[in-house]
Amino acid sequence: MYYRKMRICCIVDLLLLTLMCGIFCCAKDDTLPLSDLRERLKVANGARGPDSQETVRVEVTGSGVLDLFASELRLRGSHPVVQPHQDNEKNILCWNGEIAEDENDGVKLSRALTAVETVEECAALFGTIEGPYAFVYYQATSRRLFFARDPVGRRSLLIHKPSIANPYFLLASVSTGLDPASEFEELSTDYIFCLELGKFFEMGDLPSAFDSCLTSLPRNSTNGALYSQPTRVNTEMPPDDWPLIADLETPDYLLPAAEDLITHLGRSVELRVRDIPQPCPGAARLAVLFSGGIDCTIIAFLAHRYIPSDQPIDLLNVAFENPRKLKNQAKKQSNVIQEAYMVPDRVTGLEEVEELRKLCPRVWNFVQVNVPYEEFQASRSLVESLMFPSRTVMDLVSQLSVWPSALYFASRGKGVIRDSNSEPVPYTTPARVLLNGLGSDELLGGYGRHRSAYNTGGWKGLIDELQLEIDRIPTRNLGRDDRVIACHGKETRHPFLSLTLIDFLARLPVHLKVDPRVPPAAGDKMLLRLAARKLGLVEASSRKKRAMQFGSHSAKMDGERRGDVAIDL
Repeated sequence: MYYRKMRICCIVDLLLLTLMCGIFCCAKDDTLPLSDLRERLKVANGARGPDSQETVRVEVTGSGVLDLFASELRLRGSHPVVQPHQDNEKNILCWNGEIAEDENDGVKLSRALTAVETVEECAALFGTIEGPYAFVYYQATSRRLFFARDPVGRRSLLIHKPSIANPYFLLASVSTGLDPASEFEELSTDYIFCLELGKFFEMGDLPSAFDSCLTSLPRNSTNGALYSQPTRVNTEMPPDDWPLIADLETPDYLLPAAEDLITHLGRSVELRVRDIPQPCPGAARLAVLFSGGIDCTIIAFLAHRYIPSDQPIDLLNVAFENPRKLKNQAKKQSNVIQEAYMVPDRVTGLEEVEELRKLCPRVWNFVQVNVPYEEFQASRSLVESLMFPSRTVMDLVSQLSVWPSALYFASRGKGVIRDSNSEPVPYTTPARVLLNGLGSDELLGGYGRHRSAYNTGGWKGLIDELQLEIDRIPTRNLGRDDRVIACHGKETRHPFLSLTLIDFLARLPVHLKVDPRVPPAAGDKMLLRLAARKLGLVEASSRKKRAMQFGSHSAKMDGERRGDVAIDL
């Protein structure tokens, strides 16, 4: 039997969707100046959490001080909880994440950390957390500073290590861009880091002391690799006579896998949309980044199950005015010029929202986010600052699946909605939570390189490429995208990147997920297409993948520029 039924994990991976946070931490000799960088970083990180902001200062040793700042975007609960969290032992936690509890997850985690005695116990505790996170935790009795990002890197945390020019230690969710007063880089997702802060200050020379005072700790999850790192890809090969699928009507031998994908993905969506507070009666509490592709459509379909049917769901569809394409089009069609914003993603989005309306009766607000070329240009310096330390043209406009300029305008959520027989009405989404379909291509074989890997290396080549995809997820662009979206006080959630769902899909044999022997509109992400067809999403199930920078017409608006060229900030 080629498929083994797998139970659904439902232990501590249950998420509590509580808050989004901007974190800023500074450890320095208080006799040395920090110019105005500290205040500028507070402002930048404060934009991520408009509901509350607070700073706590700790005198660690003599002139050695630690400032911990947190801003909060409250996404669950009726009672305000101000960060940083402090307990009776004077431990301090800045938490930007999601855990499975029925109360504020930062409060719950703070209590759990109070009982931690060793550095190994602290690392093991974070090995039991499924949801996305970035955190900074000061343990008062040991004068240790713990900090980390989740193993998939779904939340941003940047680090500035002490240097001769800038002899202080900084952690921040977002920087102020290229700045001579800091040298930020993305924090690695591989470990829980522990800085012996007391020793660090006592040694005096902070740049020289840093490496000797820093320890990298594996998460050592009691659940094995499930939450400490993404599960490795199953290397099982298909039998020589493995059949080709004739169409997207699910054959019996693939039915269990398709049904379990629906169950696992549905659970992941449920955990990310439940209990989101409604801004006001009749307003949307949830929005979906929506191009009309299969990934975002199946997520929107599943979200419909868990949001009350009398409440709207916003579908955010971005289109850029591209002068280069309009100019080329004018040359080819002297008499008829297509509307500037009727780009491929707008066309497929309009088609797919109609399919959703037929299958899932409710108000679906199709928000047309139209970006004039001048507005795109005016936003570039801000977007590039938010992106930092990501600094290439590819990072700005031409990224697989999502890219910062589109995310910036989509998360702002400002556009128009219209019925087929009415004039467009200005609309700005009130939703603070945005669902994103990122991850399905990496896990289910949706990229052209997966087909190329099969053509050159057979099934083994495809398996190796899928393993590379999982290995690269933590170092791709999730932190960068988090920085861009959160500047509007919004949070993006990735149902496909649940560690539980990654585990389920990684364990499935490759031939149950993708079949590069058949055309792309059937073989690429085959299992997801079968699941969509089973749910009734017929049009979405057969839609061929299109890179979103081309679907929205954001690509090459400034002419030909190589994607790895650095941007002058």
